[in-house]
Amino acid sequence: MGLAGEGAVGRRELHGLELPELPTRVVFGRGRLGQLGTHAREFGHRVLLVCGRGAMRRHGVLDAVVGHLRAAHLTVTVFDGVSANPTSAEADRAVALAAEHGCDVVVGLGGGSAIDAAKAAAVGVERGPVGPLVGTTLESSEGALPLIAVPTTAGSGSEVTKGATVTDVVRRLKAGIRGPDLFPRVAVIDPVLLGTVPAGVAAESGFDALAHAVEGLAARRSDPVTRALALRAVELVGVHLPKVAAGDRSAQALDGMALAALLGGWNVALAGTCLPHRMQQAMGGLAHGAALPHGRGLAVLYPAWLEQAVPYAAERFAAAARALGGTDIHTEVVRLREVCGLTGGLRDRGFTEADIAVMGAAVTGDLGNDPVPSPDPDTVERIYRACL
Repeated sequence: MGLAGEGAVGRRELHGLELPELPTRVVFGRGRLGQLGTHAREFGHRVLLVCGRGAMRRHGVLDAVVGHLRAAHLTVTVFDGVSANPTSAEADRAVALAAEHGCDVVVGLGGGSAIDAAKAAAVGVERGPVGPLVGTTLESSEGALPLIAVPTTAGSGSEVTKGATVTDVVRRLKAGIRGPDLFPRVAVIDPVLLGTVPAGVAAESGFDALAHAVEGLAARRSDPVTRALALRAVELVGVHLPKVAAGDRSAQALDGMALAALLGGWNVALAGTCLPHRMQQAMGGLAHGAALPHGRGLAVLYPAWLEQAVPYAAERFAAAARALGGTDIHTEVVRLREVCGLTGGLRDRGFTEADIAVMGAAVTGDLGNDPVPSPDPDTVERIYRACL
């Protein structure tokens, strides 16, 4: 599987689907990681490489990436302090390192957390500290550093979106930083990298890809093109996620999930997400919520959200169910949760009844994109309560 050609992605066909225009150039395919240095050299000579705290080193990916960049005669400074739920403090440390070494291009390597932290650092160089940027939409500026995204998980789609989810440590607010400068200039998507991901992490990130597709299908801002992309992504997840969650690392399974995540990211960029993403972000303001991986948090919320949302977009949800091989979306999502080991409720993760009002008050963002008409605080709290 791959994208036809390289260059800025405009109207282009992918497996018979017309891809809408995005500012990110997508480089997709096995072995494409070897081209990273060439792409980075287009934007600068001193790279800030942002990644997580251990996985990239353990699996040899960090050494390979640094090698490709240095082979292109680039200077590389590594910031490997990103946690599973990136914080403003982590992004600020990356910004300080970039300033100290005069970095002029950022590479985000890893899952959605690492790429989001890299995005925050890229805009924080000019507009930091990062904390006050959380929850805002930024205008374009020439001071933002160009960013290249190299995803190693199949889920977040952050490699083609204009947002970064970060927790402001002062306000204890987990929300998005958005704006055109957060679009990566290039996304280098090499499915081979997915082979290093543990099965549990692959399941969690894969559910995120499913959520992007389902929400992109049901969102009020969706259109016929984005809905076609979403259905293709749902189909790919339905076929390949159970295999990957069971440990399958075949080329077919990894390529399929990489493509599903990419299409899901396209939907996030163009159609947006719905209430589950807003609610999962709000959970991150609590200590036990911050420890909950994003995809697993979505899996907790999804059955209860579907109960509320399906009546308002019944035909679209039915199409998603068919793409998963069934007739009822609630049944199919519950089945996928079980197959992937993503069962359990909020109580299993340390949440209590007392947390519901706190989380409900922290839900922010565009709630009007949800199929549920103008979801109010009572609706949000009802969903949280049903997830306990």
